[in-house]
Amino acid sequence: MIEHQVVGHKEWLAAREKLLVKEKEFTKIRDDLSRQRRQLPWEAVDKDYRFDSTRGILSLPQLFAGRGQLLIYHFMLAPTWEEGCKSCSFWADNFDGVDIHLAHRDVTFLAVSRAPLARIQAYKKRMGWRFDWVSSEESDFNFDYGVSFKAEQVERQRGCYNYVEQKVNSSEMPGFSAFRMEDGKVFHTYSCYSRGIDLMNGAYNMLDLMSKGRDEEGLQYDMSWVRRHDQYDE
Repeated sequence: MIEHQVVGHKEWLAAREKLLVKEKEFTKIRDDLSRQRRQLPWEAVDKDYRFDSTRGILSLPQLFAGRGQLLIYHFMLAPTWEEGCKSCSFWADNFDGVDIHLAHRDVTFLAVSRAPLARIQAYKKRMGWRFDWVSSEESDFNFDYGVSFKAEQVERQRGCYNYVEQKVNSSEMPGFSAFRMEDGKVFHTYSCYSRGIDLMNGAYNMLDLMSKGRDEEGLQYDMSWVRRHDQYDE
């Protein structure tokens, strides 16, 4: 059993109330950060991106589905991969159902991958997911938004990810991108990558409440424990 301080209820309550002060401070800081995020300038999206979907070929404006905001998860599933990234699959297990609530706040949510639509649909069926997921196989969308890399970049293991030039050893990386529609014009408002996508993983945020936390210390890499939900041992 790990050694840890054990106290009576009165001492535990005092320690908890002390931490609560810091948690409230953090909440106010996070609220302010969210406000600053909303105040970021927008950039106009002038490129004509096309996506393959179950509803046919769609443009970026059509992905909004009549709403004013669009949130996209860049799911790691390359054209030649037989199955989606296990880490992205861990995130995607958090998506079903949330799209309904987002839609009632003027947000359309979907995932985008470079794999052909048939492969996306097959993997989606295997995982039992319902959220919308389209293919950008015939466009530069994922390259332009910093989550896909050309063969020569992967070969020399260098690319720009999370706004810095760094080592990349895969043609695909994860991220979220947000867009706004105003008077028929599309604007890119925000993108986040790497640890920036942690907030969108409910399981990780729940683990952060636990005494063992994410329990990833000492692993070969942090997420080496993660499996696709149909691949865990009983």
